[in-house]
Amino acid sequence: MDITNNTILITGGSAGIGFEIAKAFTAAGNQVIITGRDQQRLDDALVQLPGAIGFKGDISNEQDTAALVASLIKDYPTLNLVVNNAGQAYKYDIANSENAFDKAQDEMLTNYLAVVRLNEKLLPLLKSQATAAIVNVTSIVALVPGQLTTYSASKAALHSYSESLRIALERSSGQVKVFELMPPLVNTSFSAIINGHNGIPAAEVAADLIDALQNDKYEIHVGNTKHVYDLSLKSREEALTLMNPVE
Repeated sequence: MDITNNTILITGGSAGIGFEIAKAFTAAGNQVIITGRDQQRLDDALVQLPGAIGFKGDISNEQDTAALVASLIKDYPTLNLVVNNAGQAYKYDIANSENAFDKAQDEMLTNYLAVVRLNEKLLPLLKSQATAAIVNVTSIVALVPGQLTTYSASKAALHSYSESLRIALERSSGQVKVFELMPPLVNTSFSAIINGHNGIPAAEVAADLIDALQNDKYEIHVGNTKHVYDLSLKSREEALTLMNPVE
């Protein structure tokens, strides 16, 4: 896929991985639209993204999503790339929690169901383009669950959905490609609850995405995620131990 002259939506694009992806696409000569829930953080990000557009809203909120989609159809009819990056995560002891359901519900809505809803509403527009793509940002925990237990489950759901959507679109429209970006631990404020300072730079994730888009590499294992994936095939027990160290 050509990584220039596209119209790109990046959810959760005001910080972390989403922001670095927005920077990379902006530098490559694309029209970039980012979403974020915090207006100040959105404004701060836009200062560093020449020509980018910001949309304040929460993709887990149905009304915000409807407003975003309406704006895109009206003002950005050439939209041809959607990066579903916005996420929610909680760290807690699933065996000793009184509100696991509430946390899991929030994660599943933001990380999975909201993505399904947004893709559904934007697919007609994407299918009208000569070439188009959807990028779903999952995680290595989609394959081997880690310390963020129900977050891992939500990313596993998104992984399965991504594979199914890819097959369905290949058999129908043909021109809408589905990529899945699987980062390892990344050094962002989002991952601070699991010692994210030990992770790789978010810019590395963005660079791997750009390379994968150019080479039509649909499942993108960033950093050590390929090692964890290979280990899970060799020894599921070893992979689970690696991803769930005793603290």
